[in-house]
Amino acid sequence: MSIQTLTTTPFDGQKPGTSGLRKKVTVFQQPHYLENFVQALFDELHGDAPASGHTLVLGGDGRFHNRSAVQTILKMAAARGYSQVLVGQGGILSTPATSAVIRRRGASGGIILSASHNPGGPDGDFGIKYNATNGGPAPEKLTEAVFERTRSLSSYRISDAADIPLDTQGAHQMEGMGIEVIDPVADYAAVQRELFDFDAIRRLFASGFRLRYDAMWAVGGPYAKAIIEGELGAPAGTVVNAEPKEDFGGLHPDPNPVYADDLVAQLMGAGAPDMGAASDGDADRNMILGRGFIVSPSDSLAVLTAHAQRVPGYRRGLAGVARSMPTSTAVDRVARAMGVACFETPTGWKFFGNLLDAGQVTLCGEESYGTGSDHVREKDGLWAVLFWLNLVAVTGQSVEELVRGVWREHGRCMYSRHDYEGIPTERADALMAELRNRLSSLAGQTVAGQHIAWADDFSYTDPVDGSVSQRQGVRVVLEDSSRVVFRLSGTGTEGATLRVYLERHEPDATRHDLPVQQALAPLVQLAGELAGIERHTGMGSPSVMT
Repeated sequence: MSIQTLTTTPFDGQKPGTSGLRKKVTVFQQPHYLENFVQALFDELHGDAPASGHTLVLGGDGRFHNRSAVQTILKMAAARGYSQVLVGQGGILSTPATSAVIRRRGASGGIILSASHNPGGPDGDFGIKYNATNGGPAPEKLTEAVFERTRSLSSYRISDAADIPLDTQGAHQMEGMGIEVIDPVADYAAVQRELFDFDAIRRLFASGFRLRYDAMWAVGGPYAKAIIEGELGAPAGTVVNAEPKEDFGGLHPDPNPVYADDLVAQLMGAGAPDMGAASDGDADRNMILGRGFIVSPSDSLAVLTAHAQRVPGYRRGLAGVARSMPTSTAVDRVARAMGVACFETPTGWKFFGNLLDAGQVTLCGEESYGTGSDHVREKDGLWAVLFWLNLVAVTGQSVEELVRGVWREHGRCMYSRHDYEGIPTERADALMAELRNRLSSLAGQTVAGQHIAWADDFSYTDPVDGSVSQRQGVRVVLEDSSRVVFRLSGTGTEGATLRVYLERHEPDATRHDLPVQQALAPLVQLAGELAGIERHTGMGSPSVMT
């Protein structure tokens, strides 16, 4: 074996966001593209020094190009002098499992290969990101430094060793670096056992309780099969679409009512199971359903907060809770009644990570179907499902009853997100620029029949490290506390996505069953007029409503 030094051209790509670098598979397949990014990452992590004494965790969601990328990164880690790499069997590690392995094994960090809920396959998306020693996403300072390094990098180092067999657990050597192919589920499952009452959940399934868990042909399947069917005794077939496929079965692995429409149909039809759940491409997101009832992510976080002390891992109580700014204020209302601190952060799990590391929050979540806690430093789809199963088991209440109980006590936050996808970037930027220019004059105005109390461009000062994040989304708040929020999303790979978040609090229980889109129709009209959505985008309606 030998270590080669190969030339590369400067990286010419989009700056990685909080979710890492995401591009089309064909972009990552360009000569030296992945290698450029990995070399820049290693350079920023270790400077000119070898990585001896460091352990790296490596794996991905199994999408197309995953196995090839794993082999490339192993050879580059060996050339860099890492002492050890822990790689998931088959190249598989879910995002929350990677965080669990980093934390349990005391690793220096980990590389996750995933584009999360984006489509896969040869014409789909691919992604890469680095998680730090706390198990959470790399801080912005590091991602920015890596990006700058990629733009000037002229060479990278890689071993010419043979590929490592990934499908069998075991130990290997490469250029003096130890490689352990590990069970991708074991460390993750050990964490869940410490949190939840598995005996109570076993009794729930033994009583005849029926769950349908749709893994969406993604990486969550093996974890759900091993834990829900294997350890908790759910009947075989409870977990469907469980085999990770490189193209996610040709489907979009995003657990929402639009893309998980088959699951929704199963829960809304005759003979529906008691509960439904789905996880996304890398298993960090979740959707929860009851029989004939869809739970919004915002309501899910509120329910988990309200009943947390019924679960062994949270019996001590909650240090605090946090939500991303666009997420509904349902959890704020629950936390206020409990006397628990509630933080409003920008979108991006790293902001929760700071609060979790500082012990200021225990639970956190975002409207985009992500929920988590201090057990790892990522959102965790299967964890949320186990939490719900534990609550149903110990309260004797159904999913719907648990949600309606929170509504009765705190009112219902009628909530929806409208996505306008694939907008040419310059048009999306123009829309936001025009809206921001109007902010100072909006307070006190009546637009589309709605009286605006105040409006701003959300900024956040991190209470832990003092860092300031500005221009995180435009908020327009009405006198009755209704909200419209506008953000551009950076999780896609083509054009820009405008996300419009709509929320209205309804304290009257007799109106809790109003169709959500009907209840929010005045806010939809307000949003369209305020931002000139159709004029800027040419779109008369959103691509997706959730």
